[in-house]
Amino acid sequence: MIFKKRQFSSYFIIGIIILTICNNAFAQKISQFNIAQYGAIGDGKKLNTEVIQKVIDMANEKGGGRVIIPDGRFLSGTLQLKSNVELYLEKKAVLLGSTNPFDYKKIPMPGLPKSPKTDDHPQMALLVAYNATNISISGKGLINGQGRDLALNVDSLHQNGIVVDPHYSVGANRPNEKMRPKLIGFADCKKVKLTGVSFKNSSCWGLTFELCADMILDGIKLTNRAYWNNDGMDITDCKNVKITNCYINAADDGICLKSYYPGHFNDSIYVSKCTVISGASAVKFGTASYGGFKNVSIENIKIFDTFRSAIAIESVDGGIIENIKVNHIRAKNTGNAIFIRLGHRDGVTPGVVKNIYMGDIRVEIPFQRADIKYDIRADEPGYHNPFPSSITGIPGYKVQNVVLENIRITYPGRATKGQAYFALSRIGKISEKIQNYPEFSMFGELPAWALYVRHAQGITMRNVTLKLKNDDFRPALVFDDVDGVSLNEIKLPNLNKKEIFLKDVQNVKIDNALNSKK
Repeated sequence: MIFKKRQFSSYFIIGIIILTICNNAFAQKISQFNIAQYGAIGDGKKLNTEVIQKVIDMANEKGGGRVIIPDGRFLSGTLQLKSNVELYLEKKAVLLGSTNPFDYKKIPMPGLPKSPKTDDHPQMALLVAYNATNISISGKGLINGQGRDLALNVDSLHQNGIVVDPHYSVGANRPNEKMRPKLIGFADCKKVKLTGVSFKNSSCWGLTFELCADMILDGIKLTNRAYWNNDGMDITDCKNVKITNCYINAADDGICLKSYYPGHFNDSIYVSKCTVISGASAVKFGTASYGGFKNVSIENIKIFDTFRSAIAIESVDGGIIENIKVNHIRAKNTGNAIFIRLGHRDGVTPGVVKNIYMGDIRVEIPFQRADIKYDIRADEPGYHNPFPSSITGIPGYKVQNVVLENIRITYPGRATKGQAYFALSRIGKISEKIQNYPEFSMFGELPAWALYVRHAQGITMRNVTLKLKNDDFRPALVFDDVDGVSLNEIKLPNLNKKEIFLKDVQNVKIDNALNSKK
């Protein structure tokens, strides 16, 4: 066969490309380490901590690789994931947390900055990583912490005087979270990736990350309802985090951003396309808020059966919250829609809460408890009518520049003065509760059914529809000590009463607010 010069050149180039691809594939071939080949036994009874840790260490020492958890039930205590190691769980693989508290240990983390809140975060966990780079957990398997049995065993140690919990809650009959292992505790790590894996049943919080950077959490299913105080994901002072396509069902807060370290922030956080069910708040900033939160975008979130707030944004420890965007939220059977709070629980001076945009939000508030069907339920506040959303600062420190746009919230109504009553004539008597734990119910009975705003500056509401399923004697909107209120296209129920109440409010602009009177 005779080739023309142009044909030869083409075939030569194609050959070089194929050779390059093959060479790259060979160079990038992942070293694989199947734990069963090194003696791990997946019968759910044999403790495999030592074997699995040796395999992880081996992969790390050889420059990295994939540690495979094959089909089976592999029992283990604390494991430390190390740089360049991927923990891969096959489809029928289960990494089973031991129910023996003595199988867990605290990994020293000497490089973490000091926190006013605690000196030993992220505490004990089934999977720990510290100062590691390029680590991942992937596959289609399950990590099961067996949290209820583990927590009850921790409790038994305390009751029998074997390991005494100095912070044991006598009134609630339960051990403190410091004594109960989590599923994941990563700190000071970079290039972290969790994809596809299912997690369930921690004895404490589920997945915790502190001072980490460049993280991807995608396609995770997390069911954490084994015990009290079961948060879903806790992201603390991390940078460049992307959380997408996740399902979280938690007995406590679902996706929780925290800040334990002054001078550090949760910065550049993106959360999208997640479904959250929570016994507390679905998406929450705080309560720990020493450094702060900035440049956070949350969108396309579905929320169901959540006892407290769909979105809670809180700074009470001196932290700064700024440049927050919340968009396209759908929440059903949720006790509260929006809770924004600037308080002063801890820290030298109060923090800052400013520049918050919340748009395209639909929430349905029930009359009954939203968590009524769960076996683990939160404390019920005292006598009250249905709570409104709220935006509150404290005297001298105002929440600044909040935009609520394209919002529709449906409230149950049925408020009665026989259940609870706070007359508008006594509005100045509502307690400030400056140092209290922040919660949508913290003020007790409030004189509004839809939104209560106090100590704020620059509140804009555009195209907001507020609905009632039944009558409510309170006005829809109450503003107290607010500088700058802009209401445009506010749709309120067709009721023969004043729906907007203003006290000590300056620079007010109301356009096209239906069925309302100033």
